[in-house]
Amino acid sequence: MYNADVAPVSGPAVARASTPAPIRGRLRIQAVRVLGLCVFLIAASALNAQITTAPSAPDNAPPQTTPAAVPPGSPENAPAAAPAPQPAAQPDQPPTFTTPPVAIVPLDKSIPGAALDVSGPLQAWNGRAYLTSSGSISAGAATAEVALPYRGTLHICASSTVKLAADSSAPAGEVPGLLIALDRGAVEMSFAASTAREKNADTLQTPYFRILIGGPNAADVKVRLGDHGDTCVDNAGANAPYVVVSSVFEGGVYRVQPGQRVMFEHGSLQSVVDQEKEPCGCPPPAKQANDFPLAQSEGLAPPSAPAPVVAAPPPPVASATDTFTYSGTDHAAQTPGPVTAAPAAPAASAPPAPPAPTTQKKPGFFGRVGHFFRKVFGAE
Repeated sequence: MYNADVAPVSGPAVARASTPAPIRGRLRIQAVRVLGLCVFLIAASALNAQITTAPSAPDNAPPQTTPAAVPPGSPENAPAAAPAPQPAAQPDQPPTFTTPPVAIVPLDKSIPGAALDVSGPLQAWNGRAYLTSSGSISAGAATAEVALPYRGTLHICASSTVKLAADSSAPAGEVPGLLIALDRGAVEMSFAASTAREKNADTLQTPYFRILIGGPNAADVKVRLGDHGDTCVDNAGANAPYVVVSSVFEGGVYRVQPGQRVMFEHGSLQSVVDQEKEPCGCPPPAKQANDFPLAQSEGLAPPSAPAPVVAAPPPPVASATDTFTYSGTDHAAQTPGPVTAAPAAPAASAPPAPPAPTTQKKPGFFGRVGHFFRKVFGAE
């Protein structure tokens, strides 16, 4: 029912009165959120503007001054001085080793005894190769001379190759023994007396034998390998140490005494020539006489050049001359005198020509008649 006593209410008041309380609360929350979002966006824009703006110079920074113009004749406009010359490069320093090198081999051909080829871990300096632990050395047409520290000199004969290695089982602080492997050719070992070689002996290994060289006495040992296992061992010197030769296959042992030269034939200790006449070392140079025919047959020395062949002169050629004579008393004829020809040189003898066959002609009719009358009257 309509109550006439209630007075009418204005529009906004009606709206506020008609909106429920929960809805008004949600509207306030949304209005607060929108206001907060606007504040956040304004703050972010201001911060971004500060970041992109270039920073101003600090208050304590020195003022920037423009350099004054320099007159053309002033020293500042002069060209820059040339740099001072650098000192010359120092020559290469000698190599350093934690342990002594095994061998020192000349490489430069201007050094006497230079080798043809050296391989293995090494350091090169001053025209020489320093083998640090092991390596291979090949000689060319001449003998290669190798220096062995704590020992002496090793001569590798022409066309020979050796392999060197230090004994790795030697205790620390001792000079290790040296292992020398020779497959073909010849070597000469000249070792000085040294206490460093007293505890660890050096060994020369061949395809058939193991040759032990003891110390500390001086040693002059020469070894040459031939065909079919023939091995020549020369232990020169009156005070040379004993050289022990053991067979790789047979297991025997032979002691080469000082001053003895031995030939082991066919790679066996059972066939020994204890007074070998042929030297066991390197053959002489090719320009000298060949005093080592066996070494030359082994291919260790080049053969001598053949003598030049001189051609015989050609035989003289015979010539014929004519002598002309003139008689001065014969003025009437006014002709030269008789011409006398000298006898010509006899021609080369030739076989006589066979005589021509003679043919006998048969007589005719008149011949037979004449023969008849001569026979009748006794003319025949």
